[in-house]
Amino acid sequence: MEIVLIRHGEPEWVRDGLNVVDPPLTERGHMQAECVGQELKGEEFDVVIVSPLRRARQTAAPLLRAHGRDEIVEEFLHEIREPNWHGTPAELSRTAYQEERGRAAEERWKGLQGGGEPPRDFVERVRAGAMEYWATLGMYRSKQTLPVWHLDQPDLRIAVIAHAGTNGVLLCHLLGLDPVPWEWDRFVTQHASITRLQSLELADGHTFALTRLSDVEHLPRDARTQ
Repeated sequence: MEIVLIRHGEPEWVRDGLNVVDPPLTERGHMQAECVGQELKGEEFDVVIVSPLRRARQTAAPLLRAHGRDEIVEEFLHEIREPNWHGTPAELSRTAYQEERGRAAEERWKGLQGGGEPPRDFVERVRAGAMEYWATLGMYRSKQTLPVWHLDQPDLRIAVIAHAGTNGVLLCHLLGLDPVPWEWDRFVTQHASITRLQSLELADGHTFALTRLSDVEHLPRDARTQ
């Protein structure tokens, strides 16, 4: 099984100095999305799923168009939910993230001041949603401490178009890593990057290997953003 994790293109987080909630892609972000579609148009996928957020759906559009597929949105791929900052000064969100990053490690589980989804709830939501979704494909985590999976269809190829945070949670879950309250920073992935995991057969199941992290070779050098 190969699972391909694609991060969305560059979003317009700030417009006229104000925060934008659920932002669209920038002009450069749309170009990055087209590059992703071009890069992957020759690959066959059995499943393509997309986050419900606008930036991920716009990134997925060229790939879906190239494959003649309809959009399949999965709610569990929603990025960590921020406070309702829409229309507020951009400095408000920057200050909140600076404060959160300045805390001791365990204190970061509490999340941002002003609301939003606590990181622990976010990690549990994405992991639980992923397990439920993987089960529909005949994929189950074995009941042991090591990251061993049962795969009914080990030849499946799955593409996921989502976010730094949700893709980070999926990556760590598949590799068997304990969660942390900074999943989006543990594996740094650039906009419109492609990350690949490949299953390896064991005597009693399968495990996953990270074969490529944040590949952006399909993007022009001046269009690589983070």
